[in-house]
Amino acid sequence: EFLAELRSLETEAARALEFVILTASRSDEVRSAPWSEFDLEKALWKIPAAIMKRARDHIVPLSDPAISLLLAQRGHAKAFPFANRRGEPLSDMALSALIKRMHLASLSRKESGFVDPNSMRIAVPHGFRSSFKDWARNLTSYPDEVSELALAHVNSDATRAAYARDALLGPRKSLMKDWADFCG
Repeated sequence: EFLAELRSLETEAARALEFVILTASRSDEVRSAPWSEFDLEKALWKIPAAIMKRARDHIVPLSDPAISLLLAQRGHAKAFPFANRRGEPLSDMALSALIKRMHLASLSRKESGFVDPNSMRIAVPHGFRSSFKDWARNLTSYPDEVSELALAHVNSDATRAAYARDALLGPRKSLMKDWADFCG
């Protein structure tokens, strides 16, 4: 329900949030990503180490819906796929404000939608990463390591991390396709 409503909105913030969800990425990575980070032919997004928590480049396999979303954004001829009216990256509050507006609209229609009306808690962009992880753990047979790499999480076991050099791009590509299908 949430994604259907999100996709009906025609704003840069809505497209950015949809891309956050489809890629299970952090909102700041999406908002600040210039076109140069994307290789649409290879269906990959290379996030530079400088903005990653673990200070290593992170490669995100892009699903067909994520590619389609980027192709639609390409027509805007800005330096960033998800930019404000001045062509700058969206602010850090753009996505949170969008979710809040969607929540308030949902309450005004007396629909619970994507929030628990009893708790009045509103979803936050980062929460979709948690949803992705719960989905991967509970509804798929992918090894936990695949979803952890998709989230760019750091292995806390230094010995294991030293030997785990493979980015598992093949399984992660399949995981992201399955996630996009689930979200679709």
